Amino acid sequence: MKLFGISLAGMLLFGFPFMVTLLGSLILYLLIYMPDMTESMIIAMVQQIISGVSQPALVCVPMFILSASIISSGESAERLIRMLKVFVGHLPGGLAITTSSGCTLFGAVSGSTQATVAAVGGTMRPMLLEAGYKSSFTLGLIINASDIAFLIPPSIGFIVYGVATNTSIGMLFLAGVLPGIMILVMFSVYCYIYSKIKKIPLLPKASWSERCRAIRDGFPVMGFPIIIVGGIYAGILSPNEAAAVAVLYAIILETIVYRSLTRSGLINAFLQTGVITGVVFILVGTGQAFSFLIGFLQIPSTLLPPLFGSEPSMFRVMSIVVVVYFVACMFVDPIVAIFILSPVFQPYVVGSGVDPILLGTLVTLQAAIGSATPPFGCDIFTAQLIFRRPYLEVIGHALPFLLILMLATILLIVFPNIALFLPKLAMS
Repeated sequence: MKLFGISLAGMLLFGFPFMVTLLGSLILYLLIYMPDMTESMIIAMVQQIISGVSQPALVCVPMFILSASIISSGESAERLIRMLKVFVGHLPGGLAITTSSGCTLFGAVSGSTQATVAAVGGTMRPMLLEAGYKSSFTLGLIINASDIAFLIPPSIGFIVYGVATNTSIGMLFLAGVLPGIMILVMFSVYCYIYSKIKKIPLLPKASWSERCRAIRDGFPVMGFPIIIVGGIYAGILSPNEAAAVAVLYAIILETIVYRSLTRSGLINAFLQTGVITGVVFILVGTGQAFSFLIGFLQIPSTLLPPLFGSEPSMFRVMSIVVVVYFVACMFVDPIVAIFILSPVFQPYVVGSGVDPILLGTLVTLQAAIGSATPPFGCDIFTAQLIFRRPYLEVIGHALPFLLILMLATILLIVFPNIALFLPKLAMS
């Protein structure tokens, strides 16, 4: 596989899109090492790509993306942030805590780290800078707090993992709630301590009339977690049905309640959704094709047994999987990493007694962490593009947040009921 690695790295350095580099490297490998089977293998890979994007569970992906596009085009993000700010803005680290909380709640709308960086970061970064926070701190906070959005339902990472491993997406959604809240609390404590040390000036405390007005304006946005989490938890809605209702709710909220979205804005949201969905589905299909090829070449059966040992313990399995996903998502798109690696690790996970729901939570968390970690975390480049700041400034204050997220990972491994409590409650 050396040729594959060299061709992959070379095409990435020349600026080819990731799905082109992955498929191109696969085809080059087939032409050189499997010339007699190249035609049949390419046909098989095309079939795998089609099979990968034909999963019924993936129907909810474009609908969740559409609801996020509609909300991002309207006033919901600003109203949500204003509602949070009037309650915690006057505390030490209040604006930073508002940013973390905004990312968490916006995750209940988008399920995407990049959408959260754009929507919440675009609103909060000017406020943070004006309040006295350093630019590198604001960027590190925004790209890492957006990781929480990948755990809060509806998470695209959970959907992709559920499809790749045939795990209940509804249970995965529930498993992400408490870990997401735990990370929010940890980030908030750090922001409080940081603002104390740096002596960031406090904001004036909002009056109760301002708070009531902010609640009235922003509370309708809270309908999204009620619809998605509440509907699935109560057994009223499947993930696909919850996604459809979320789109309808987003349209009603932005066009009728807030009246912030015009017909042209709604059309643009649909067009944007088409582009993003196309990219996501190409990545999913490519990941499926690559997973098929490495299975055909029996690479997992060669590499994994020595890695795990003859009788792998739960702790060993989880530790290895966490490290592999974390490193992989530092270099490749999280969706591709989840789709390629999850079917490979699944037999060892089941064999060692690890709960698939717990593993899905750990995998999705590592995918989120990797997306904000150098050298090639996708959120880093999203922040570069949106905020027009250099690479080194974007990652300059990433280490404290990375350590917090690593601590959260350890806590999930040691105390698995943090993730499994709500799924177990739902099944009881």
